[in-house]
Amino acid sequence: MTSSGAFLHHLLKALKKAPACLVTVQQTEGSTPRERGAWMAVAADAVVGTIGGGHVEFQAIAEARRRLAAGPGAAVLRYALGPSLGQCCGGVMHLRYEQVTQADAAALVARLAPRQVPVALFGGGHVGQALARVLAPLPFALTWIDSRDGIFPGDVAPEAACEHSDPVQAAVPGLAPGSRVLIMSFSHAEDLDVVAACLRRQRERGDLPFIGLIGSRSKWATFRHRLHERGFAEAELAQVTCPIGVPGIAGKAPEVIAVAVAAQLLQTLPPDGNERA
Repeated sequence: MTSSGAFLHHLLKALKKAPACLVTVQQTEGSTPRERGAWMAVAADAVVGTIGGGHVEFQAIAEARRRLAAGPGAAVLRYALGPSLGQCCGGVMHLRYEQVTQADAAALVARLAPRQVPVALFGGGHVGQALARVLAPLPFALTWIDSRDGIFPGDVAPEAACEHSDPVQAAVPGLAPGSRVLIMSFSHAEDLDVVAACLRRQRERGDLPFIGLIGSRSKWATFRHRLHERGFAEAELAQVTCPIGVPGIAGKAPEVIAVAVAAQLLQTLPPDGNERA
């Protein structure tokens, strides 16, 4: 479950006991610790979520509790993140305060549920398992695919969809539009077939914004030659990222690779971290 999803779950649970004051970043100007749409819910004895921490959050919590005690109502207040708040971001946050109750649960789910970007992960090996763990709290909806039976671990996040596909590349046409694809199967032959299937889909639909292949530059040089032989042009091959992971991270442990790749996927998202429909 993403952190935003976990916050929403805790908010809905808390509303069964008592109302809360929902504080939402309605607008920002300049440099701010959180983006528009970020939120926290303040109850009499608990806080769920965050609008960025620091003194502005401390003041917002106090204001939310004051408004919660005063009863229903909504307001938007402006906070300049300068010396008066003991912060030096230099930006401005406009925070909306509103009281919410259990009766608002359905509307809150529709409004606050995080938009998740689909990721298709081919390969259930050590790096794949580490990556699945790293992606779990991030704004991605994971589809995990392998041609082998019994490969997925027992502690997979419940939101992840684990699929058996043999041949593995047969899963490519059914991927959700907008999927970021990561290819790291146990076999170079499978990897090649998945890359080729992704490139064929790109010819037809052009709806895979990121196709990442694990491996070295020499592996990609071999793949390029074989993909040329299958009829793919240079412009098509340019859509594949190999090696994967943000540059400058040299470690090869599965967990290190997973962090580098997850960071690279985050770079494909809009600045607020949420893909638009």
